Amino acid sequence: MIDAALQPLQRRMLAPVASRMAQAGICADHVTILGFVIGLAAVAALAMQAYLLALVLLLANRLADGLDGAIARQGRPTDRGAFLDIALDFVFYALFPLGFAIGQPEQALPAAVLIAAFVGTGSSFLAFAAIAARRGPMPSRHGPKGIHYLGGLTEGAETIAVFVLMCLWPAGFATLAYLFAAACLLTTLTRWHQGWLAFSPEDDRPERKE
Repeated sequence: MIDAALQPLQRRMLAPVASRMAQAGICADHVTILGFVIGLAAVAALAMQAYLLALVLLLANRLADGLDGAIARQGRPTDRGAFLDIALDFVFYALFPLGFAIGQPEQALPAAVLIAAFVGTGSSFLAFAAIAARRGPMPSRHGPKGIHYLGGLTEGAETIAVFVLMCLWPAGFATLAYLFAAACLLTTLTRWHQGWLAFSPEDDRPERKE
């Protein structure tokens, strides 16, 4: 919901660092993969109930996620980089609640509900992107992206904010998981509605009266 507002600020903050990294020959794809490995370490920390360590690793993962795109924009962004970025992000989002379930088996149900909710938001996001790619450029509030970007109530910023809260308040994981799953359901429903309207056949659209 707030990604579009945060991204210009994020790009301005990361651009100087990304420029130096690009000049040093650091590849954006390598930063993406490193960030994912750090994310896996965060999941392992959750499984060991080392929540403050998981928080640090989560923030490092998100820093890498911002830097890879900033480095790519220093040159020419690639389709492979865009694919890698979004694919690994979605896997990380699903694995994060799993870490809580491994560390606290009694939290398996809220973790499963949240992961199922992520399937809804992720599939609606990617389905829209796949169809929109065949139709050519479509308006977006998020600026240039590697794929067609469909926003919603629960985007990246909101997801990370909830993950941070879970690390700071692990006893409240179930409450946060159920609340955020409900918000994800609302996001999924609104994206289905947006896709239904955006991709309706021309013959099915009502004629406009002059």
